[in-house]
Amino acid sequence: MSLINTQIKPFKAEAYKDGKFITVSDAHMKGQWSVMFFYPADFTFVCPTELEDLADNYAEFEALGVEIYSVSTDTHFAHKAWHDTSDAVGKIRYTMIGDPTGTICRNFEVMIEDEGLADRGTFVVDPEGRIQIIEITAGGVGRDALELLRKIKAAQYVAAHPGEVCPAKWQEGEKTLAPSLDLVGKI
Repeated sequence: MSLINTQIKPFKAEAYKDGKFITVSDAHMKGQWSVMFFYPADFTFVCPTELEDLADNYAEFEALGVEIYSVSTDTHFAHKAWHDTSDAVGKIRYTMIGDPTGTICRNFEVMIEDEGLADRGTFVVDPEGRIQIIEITAGGVGRDALELLRKIKAAQYVAAHPGEVCPAKWQEGEKTLAPSLDLVGKI
């Protein structure tokens, strides 16, 4: 069963953000667009490149009213140590959630059970707490923050404009489609 349009499950976890340890829960995601960005582990190879890419584009996410939550099965203590020792990860201003029990990873169905690690999963959650976008890639394949921004803009547009949809490669400001009987077979 797909998680698209399903309500996120309750969770509560410790996290690292802005030099502090904080507690976050599913309630923090309500009322705003959010990205849950799962990755296998701290102190690895592809992960810091992805997290740095998000950090480099974080202001654009914020301008769209989107909060980012990165999640791995490491602890919030490991997140702080990684943040303090890696130039790439040191750029991060968004929340880094520790999920050592794997509860959140299991909630989003990205837990690799026999390894105790998360798959590379990206979930865009709308202000009502429903999952609107899912992307899961193999461990060796990094994700692109600019493509994620494009998809979020499309999801936000569709949410704000019922009856319209965004075609492939849609960019903000471009023409959308209004599905109707008259449009069938004309694309």
